Amino acid sequence: MTTHDDDSRIRALWADMTRGWAAGDAALFAAGFAEDCDFTTVRGDKPAGRAGIEAGHDRLFRTSYAATLLDARVRAIRYLRPDVATVEAESTILGADDAVLATTHALAVVERTDGGDGPAWRIIAFHNMIPAAAR
Repeated sequence: MTTHDDDSRIRALWADMTRGWAAGDAALFAAGFAEDCDFTTVRGDKPAGRAGIEAGHDRLFRTSYAATLLDARVRAIRYLRPDVATVEAESTILGADDAVLATTHALAVVERTDGGDGPAWRIIAFHNMIPAAAR
């Protein structure tokens, strides 16, 4: 059975990504991803698990997205089972002058595990994309 706490814990994964991005801390950004997460970037690259996600974002934080902010928003959570859910999220990357550098949409799959501190959610699959312009 899912609870309001489950929703909050899932939303906290995106809040942690936002904090990690703001701090330029790739380890914090990647902490909510499973070690073997299936991650697809907006360019279709597939970094290898959490370590690959962390390495790729460390590079971004030191280069093209240095001193930028991420505004990540969970739009919907759909529980497929009590321990598995899909998450639809949108993100906006903002430059130092608050200019919008990119807007992305993602579909993620999260899984609940029971840890020493109670249930924890991890992102096990994440597909990120830049939406096409409306016609």
